[in-house]
Amino acid sequence: MISVIMPVFNCENDVPNAIQSILKQTYEDFEFLILNDGSSDSTGDILESYRKIDERVKIFNNKSNIGLTKSLNILINKARGEYLARQDSDDISHPKRFEQQLEYMSMKKLPISTTRAKIKNSNKKIPGLTYFLPHELSIKFKNPYIHGSLVIETSLMRKIGGYDEDFYYAQDYKLFSDILKSNQKIGMMKECLYVLNTQNNLSTIYKNEQNIFAKAVRRNTRPFRSV
Repeated sequence: MISVIMPVFNCENDVPNAIQSILKQTYEDFEFLILNDGSSDSTGDILESYRKIDERVKIFNNKSNIGLTKSLNILINKARGEYLARQDSDDISHPKRFEQQLEYMSMKKLPISTTRAKIKNSNKKIPGLTYFLPHELSIKFKNPYIHGSLVIETSLMRKIGGYDEDFYYAQDYKLFSDILKSNQKIGMMKECLYVLNTQNNLSTIYKNEQNIFAKAVRRNTRPFRSV
């Protein structure tokens, strides 16, 4: 069974499509853990409407906004599945994403996998040419992995310690770096099984902050500022 984890914050326009893309998966044996991180729009009502129609949907609420990193760790602790799967609240998963990722991981005997993605409203694939480079090399310069497409054994995620809460931004880059430093191999599927929103998301709105924390990952230092 898979535990899908998705923190959400003020995403009333996008979250219905994200949720539906999970509920329509051909692989159906999962629980969908959604944490409302102090939203002030109608996100909470939307989440409740899906909870009422599908028993796999489980809703949790933060009293105030604590950010993505801490919210992810809360959901990791609540997960009951053998695997953890990420989903971002403004992205979309291909209907066969879980089915194909689990088959890939079984075939390759891997505890972790990601996929390539297409940019929303575009045919652009990411990673592009860098997909064909060794990812263990690419990560020294940038994060080559699509965070929202991550599937990882729950026991391994907990062994690694989850997400580093000092990294309010670039928490995915830090996680993947930690995974590789623990001598684990991360498989990346060539297929695009994820649709990535690149407009008005955390990475674009807080681009400068993301860069500051990403530099800390590359330099193997702690971020000089905390949030």
